[in-house]
Amino acid sequence: MTASLPLRAALLSALILALFLAAWHLATQSTGPVADMDPEYARLMGATATTGVSAMPGPLDVGEKLWEHLSDPFYDNGPNDKGLGIQLGFSIARVLLGYSLAVLVAIPLGFLIGMSPLVSRAVDPFVQILKPISPLAWMPLALYTIKDSNISAIFVIFICALWPMLINTAFGVSAVRKEWINVARTLEVGPIRRAYAVILPAAAPTILTGMRISIGIAWLVIVAAEMLVGDTGVGYFVWNEWNNLSITNVIIAILVIGVVGMLFDQILARLTRLVTFPE
Repeated sequence: MTASLPLRAALLSALILALFLAAWHLATQSTGPVADMDPEYARLMGATATTGVSAMPGPLDVGEKLWEHLSDPFYDNGPNDKGLGIQLGFSIARVLLGYSLAVLVAIPLGFLIGMSPLVSRAVDPFVQILKPISPLAWMPLALYTIKDSNISAIFVIFICALWPMLINTAFGVSAVRKEWINVARTLEVGPIRRAYAVILPAAAPTILTGMRISIGIAWLVIVAAEMLVGDTGVGYFVWNEWNNLSITNVIIAILVIGVVGMLFDQILARLTRLVTFPE
């Protein structure tokens, strides 16, 4: 029964996907009478608004367009016409850079907070004030001070990825069993070696859980940030295709964003399982 669970789950997922695609296909094939509408709205929506045909592309249309993108993902025909692979590469590079900076700051600072009750009490008010601020609220300030849209987007990624890692690292370090730390002290293990040999392995699952949360938030935020200020990236691609009224490309970009986010999550989930051991 347990061995067949993954197979049954896969079959159920395939059934749900098939039902969704069938409903999508049927919904986009219907036509109806043309209703009276505002002329400006009709011009915005294009010919489909005046013919009664659904403006939403069907799964076959999306699949055909997706194949075109996959056939040549790295073409470059100018600033506003780059392949989806190039746009995706810009977004991933920004996310990884901002995320890496957050790791370099959050994990050492989280260790310090978790190991020192004094520092924890002193820093906690600042964390509680800064944590709820929307990452995009930092964008105007970043643009004004940094005066570079790419660096500003990286800064926003850094800010949004910082807090889950910092909080989880501090919690994981402070939750390490006191018996293990006392044994290390009895053996006269120094603070630095104690942190690496005892505290880090014990807190690693919690730290990686924070990193997993952070990468999801970072990937979510970069799309919104690129819509606001980007001239490249998958967020800019979505906004540019919406301006071109290419709903098919918008749907493709949404699918790509979801797949890449899932891959990021699965990589860190696998790392979390590797460092998790039963007590």
